[in-house]
Amino acid sequence: MIGTLSMVATPIGNLGDISQRALDVLESVDVILCEDTRVTRKLLQHYEIDTQCMSYHQHSDDKKVREIAELLKQGKNMALVSDAGTPGISDPGNRLIADLSQMMPELQVFGIPGASAMTVALSVSGFPTDKFTFMGFIPHKNKRKKFLEEVRESKYTSCFFESCHRIEKCIKEMKEIFEGEREVVICRELTKKFETTYRGSITDIAAMDIPTKGEFVVVVRAK
Repeated sequence: MIGTLSMVATPIGNLGDISQRALDVLESVDVILCEDTRVTRKLLQHYEIDTQCMSYHQHSDDKKVREIAELLKQGKNMALVSDAGTPGISDPGNRLIADLSQMMPELQVFGIPGASAMTVALSVSGFPTDKFTFMGFIPHKNKRKKFLEEVRESKYTSCFFESCHRIEKCIKEMKEIFEGEREVVICRELTKKFETTYRGSITDIAAMDIPTKGEFVVVVRAK
């Protein structure tokens, strides 16, 4: 019998936002695959879990995938976590599942649900969410204009991530491309001590004093 792979959602800020099922899985598996082992160990130490950790991230190569596959073939049960939120959502977890499923079609993959910055931001936006578009991280350099033009033309509520280093630039670009009146919600530091939500037209948002610290999720109402 080959082992199993569980995709385990972890907190996006508040350590209380983890399920008992997630903790049980992290404690019971043989190996936890981590985006950053240092980040994951802090979570594990908080809950007194001493499961072995192994790195798996966007720069992991085919050799790492083969190593993971070999452990599964040995019957090792594994969990995959990202630094925060649901693995496979805007991170390489989906690629790992695709690779392993080709190598081992019989592999069982389980989803352990929990926190996701995308769904939290959508839930507090007040915008229609019966249909929405999640676009991951806005590009750092090239294709930013094209990305935001796609958001502008979307028929559905759009959601994407932006870093603290570029949020001011993003707001300025949105004001230019959206022509000032599109409704926007920007969520900063979701679930954390300084969680803040900014609402209004992009013109209103551009006039606000938004600290350039923390993690940002941007939600844009369809035209």
